[in-house]
Amino acid sequence: MPEAKQKRELSGKPATEHARAISAELAWLAEVIETRLKHFFAGSDTDLALADPPELPPSSALAQMVVRSKLSAQARLILALAIAPHVHSSVLDPFFVKNTPIDRVFSQFGGIISENAFHPTAETALFLVAGTDTTARIQAMHNFDVDNPLRQAAGLELGTASNTIFAATLQLPVHRVVALCEGSPPKPDFSPNFPAKRLQTGLEWEDLALPRDLQHNLGHIAAWLENRDQILGEWGLSRQVGHGFKALFYGPAGTGKTLTASLLGKRTGLDVYRIDLSMVVSKYIGETEKNLGVVFDMAAEREWILFFDEADALFGSRTATTSSNDRYANQEVSYLLQRIEDCRSLVILATNLRGNIDDAFFRRFQMALGFTRPEPEQRHKIWSGLLAKVPLAADVDLDKIAQTHSLAGGSITNVVRHAAISALRRKSDTVSAKDIQNAISSEMRKEGRTA
Repeated sequence: MPEAKQKRELSGKPATEHARAISAELAWLAEVIETRLKHFFAGSDTDLALADPPELPPSSALAQMVVRSKLSAQARLILALAIAPHVHSSVLDPFFVKNTPIDRVFSQFGGIISENAFHPTAETALFLVAGTDTTARIQAMHNFDVDNPLRQAAGLELGTASNTIFAATLQLPVHRVVALCEGSPPKPDFSPNFPAKRLQTGLEWEDLALPRDLQHNLGHIAAWLENRDQILGEWGLSRQVGHGFKALFYGPAGTGKTLTASLLGKRTGLDVYRIDLSMVVSKYIGETEKNLGVVFDMAAEREWILFFDEADALFGSRTATTSSNDRYANQEVSYLLQRIEDCRSLVILATNLRGNIDDAFFRRFQMALGFTRPEPEQRHKIWSGLLAKVPLAADVDLDKIAQTHSLAGGSITNVVRHAAISALRRKSDTVSAKDIQNAISSEMRKEGRTA
């Protein structure tokens, strides 16, 4: 966050209403901290009236959250306390004061000090809103209930506590902080702690070369995403059918499963994130729940489409256990299956082989779509689309190529790339039929085919 702030200052961009709202809230927090500490050190037994929260720019992300979730002044103060370490940690410096007679920080303040940083805890929050008044502190504890808007809407979490729950640090996911500061959450990309990659494509829905019945079923999924609120809300089906939608895409590699998922997102305006299950299950043993938990949580917040590729790894791992590693792997798989089942977004699982899916789980999909190698008509559409701007020699006959060679869309893409490179290597301004034929032969040898 400090780096992002520095970049904005260097670029000379004016602060947005989102940044102004956070700034006002943290200034209020600083005022409350100062007032509370003065009252504490004065040893006063009188009730302390804290300053009212500031009025926020109505269009700011923070103001909209406050109104939408009906956050109380106490909840706003606790949220500001959780934001401070990310944005303006010096606001918390007053808590570094030591209790001189015993040479340690005041236990009443809560908090954890590490590497010259003060990490506020739930105990810190209770001190701010209620001081040392036991009755008021107990009443304020409801702010940490799991169904409180502070937890549900704002995303506040409590870390692991060594003794009591209120000794746990206040934690706010970084993407939540960014969303409040900048008005929209970041779009994360693949990393060791985030095993998902955002899918994007320059193609359009009309570019899909798929059989008519498959196109119809895909339209059905898109219609669910576009009309879900009406189906679940106005038509009252939320209790019976649930908020999520699970689809299985199965078929040979290169037949368009990943592209279709990308285009579903593009058509509906939703981000699509791909998770390679073969990598997750094999390389993230011991970290799966933590890392994938972040993906699922963010998908629920932002209406992502989750595309789980290589689903064979998921179902193939549910085998007899012969070691502790096998047992742990099966626990991880069970966790994945449960999160997929509970997910309120569109979840797509992709596999090359339909037979690898257990029938018991297969019945849980709302839709199963089989992708096959394209027919000549679809192959012609793929060839024509890929070569639309490529200068072709007079001897290139796309009708004949599409009729003669049974290639999937992914393979045709590889052939076109190979042929274009071949043409340029021989310094030709056009791609010839021989360039394409040689590229087809190379691709088929790669696939273990000769014709």
